[in-house]
Amino acid sequence: MASKDGMTGSVAQFIDVLDRIAPVRLAETWDNVGLQIGSRRWPVKKIWTALDPLEVVVDQACDHDVDLLITHHPLFFRPIKHIDCETPTGRIIQKALSCRLAIYSTHTNLDSAAGGVNDVLAERIGLHDLRVLAPSSVADGGQPSIGVGSHVGLGRVGALPTAVSLGTFVEKTKIALNIGAVTVVGDLDEQVQTVAVCSGSGASLLDAALGSGAQVYVSGDLGYHTARDAQQAGINLIDVGHFGSERLIIDVLASAIHDASKALGLDVTVEAAAMENDPFHHL
Repeated sequence: MASKDGMTGSVAQFIDVLDRIAPVRLAETWDNVGLQIGSRRWPVKKIWTALDPLEVVVDQACDHDVDLLITHHPLFFRPIKHIDCETPTGRIIQKALSCRLAIYSTHTNLDSAAGGVNDVLAERIGLHDLRVLAPSSVADGGQPSIGVGSHVGLGRVGALPTAVSLGTFVEKTKIALNIGAVTVVGDLDEQVQTVAVCSGSGASLLDAALGSGAQVYVSGDLGYHTARDAQQAGINLIDVGHFGSERLIIDVLASAIHDASKALGLDVTVEAAAMENDPFHHL
């Protein structure tokens, strides 16, 4: 996707674009979003979006003359004490700097933003009348750039058009998210209609899901103890995996950045990285 006519953009311009899509102020306090590597002054003619700043992603981005790599997960969660170019992180830093590849992360702010990961996940599995599962403590008066709605916060709660069995909903979810297997807690014959979702790792929001009136909670990385808690509380779970719940945002984000670059008159190519795969094999 590229504009035919226009100016070359800069990292700074696309940081502004990304802050309109997913304001940095919406990020959780423990998170590390924003520019991870690079200079705001660097020119940008080609952008990739990806879920993770993996070494293979950075290597291929450099090979394809990408100027800005926008990832969901940050390269750095904690301060680093040294840079050893024999380690994966050190090699990523060395490679990115040597080919002038800027790396930017939009993480929990994109999870919380209106039209962000959780809205896309909820809409993809067929939910409507969405509301926030865990409202953000930060008010956001801006207009969403990816999707519709004005709500911000982690997770979403919505309704299916009609009640279906949990087993039927599981199969529809697998098709909607293009995943081959999920982990389920609950009675597959139970009728469900109100659904809570949380992209990524959603175990910490189980109590919010329980209080939302949802009959089923869809998320990733839920774990054994969360499953036992859900059993005791009487809510069904569908663990679609961390990757499966988030990978869908990468194409949506690329389209939003492309549209924003056209509106600014910038001649920039924007693509979703195609080489990422779920690290888990479900056999």
